[in-house]
Amino acid sequence: MIKRYLRQESASACVMCEARNWNRPDCPGHHYAVLPGGHVEEGETAETAALRELNEETTLTGRIDRLLWTGKHNGRPASYFLVTEVIGTPVLSGDEADAQSPENISELMWVGADEFDELGLYPADVRSPLTELLGTSA
Repeated sequence: MIKRYLRQESASACVMCEARNWNRPDCPGHHYAVLPGGHVEEGETAETAALRELNEETTLTGRIDRLLWTGKHNGRPASYFLVTEVIGTPVLSGDEADAQSPENISELMWVGADEFDELGLYPADVRSPLTELLGTSA
């Protein structure tokens, strides 16, 4: 997981304010967690993008085992894959590392399903299928 704290200059500039239907002008700051991921670049498959984003954000490499489910993330289509044969030591890197500031903090964490709610895993609709995949109860 990537544990996040994000505060934007205004609520209108903050995707988390929008996702949480915050209706005041100032962004209050948000504590939440996300899975490594991002967007599919031109000419890429979703599988290739998932592995690229994993490496860009964490320096880890792996192999796609299978597609787990699809959904939406911030209004965009999202694909979630099971990645196996993960190699490396996780180190925050890429845009997440470059953007570190008191208003934008990212921290890599290994977590169990019992921590999803406490960390505010976003989007919330990934919590149940991920808990089921891990074979635990949250």
